[in-house]
Amino acid sequence: MDARVPAPGLAARAVSASGSVIREALALTARPEVISFAGGLPASDLLDTEGIRAAYDQVLSESPHRVLQYSTTEGDPELRDAIASRLSRQNLHSRPDDLVVTTGAQQALALLTTTLLDPGDVVVVENPTYLAALQCFRYADARVVPAPTDDQGIVIEALADIAARERPRLLYLVPTFQNPTGHTLPAERRRAVARLAAEHGFWIVEDDPYGELRFRGAPVPWIAAHPEAADRTVLLGSLSKVLAPGMRLGWLRAPQELCRSCVLAKQALDLHSSTVDQAAAARYLREHDLDARLVSARAAYRERCETLLGALPHVLPRGSIWSVPDGGMFVWVRLPDGYDAGALLPEAVDRGVAYVPGAPFFAGAADPATLRLSFATHQPSEIERGVKRLAGVFHPDRRPTDRS
Repeated sequence: MDARVPAPGLAARAVSASGSVIREALALTARPEVISFAGGLPASDLLDTEGIRAAYDQVLSESPHRVLQYSTTEGDPELRDAIASRLSRQNLHSRPDDLVVTTGAQQALALLTTTLLDPGDVVVVENPTYLAALQCFRYADARVVPAPTDDQGIVIEALADIAARERPRLLYLVPTFQNPTGHTLPAERRRAVARLAAEHGFWIVEDDPYGELRFRGAPVPWIAAHPEAADRTVLLGSLSKVLAPGMRLGWLRAPQELCRSCVLAKQALDLHSSTVDQAAAARYLREHDLDARLVSARAAYRERCETLLGALPHVLPRGSIWSVPDGGMFVWVRLPDGYDAGALLPEAVDRGVAYVPGAPFFAGAADPATLRLSFATHQPSEIERGVKRLAGVFHPDRRPTDRS
């Protein structure tokens, strides 16, 4: 009888990987009976399906052999030109050569993790922060150090202390309509971040998937626009929230040497992002007024956000607090001490409503009383119905252990 040697097991990083709350949240959005405030999805009713279909038809009819073939790793030249032009019009002078097109901004983050981080390198993040970024950094065996935040974002004095003590390699921020809190970092703090990066020599990754969804107030300049940080800031962007997430198109804007390194890393991962999707996106941006469409999208998101904010005082326990965002997709809630949003989620789903518990967004000690609500996906009337269902879960007279 021949003895068989068992196949090797998984790599240590795969064994230690935890499940994705984001993936579980997206699964909840697929259940028609559940009103889900969980997924950070753009509203399907606001997507320009006819315009996008026409863009695909045009590129497939005019140059099918080009758009159905392999392409360059850097990205479609017309798409990079269109993105560079949009950035330049928003006061961040950019050239196509400053950009690498990626398969969603999530891949851009993975490329930066590959090119900038060695095992054990220190990465500073806002606490709480974007969950998938934490997953990226942990896969790279980086040491993630949380920095305190308040209702305006990262606390500069704390960041300065961490930078001096930990000598970080990289600082990761979502400074505009942050995921999960919805907070926006003020201009003076952005200047301070740029100054600290210059003084301590760390990279800044400025993740900005939501910046064009501002429905209140004036835009705040990117950190990448500050001269002190121009040679060490990588700006990440995405077409997912403003065009269509299914196209899976993002980009990174970085100094030339880093762009070249990211191109090499991307060649090893997927060679290039989808040729036909890039061509269709470039055609759409050339022939349609995306800015005009965003005006109506922002108005819709503002109405939905205000509907949610107006309903929360009537369903949350006394002592709860929540963010009031000026754009983006999220409201961050903290319930009073003694509540556990994760433990209450199954009951919420039983009642036909869902949210994302806040605990997984923390790199440091988690706060179980927090949760994230997305207002983007549903019409105001549906938001009102969903919030009424939450009332039975977070009733002011209840505690999590009371299931009556």
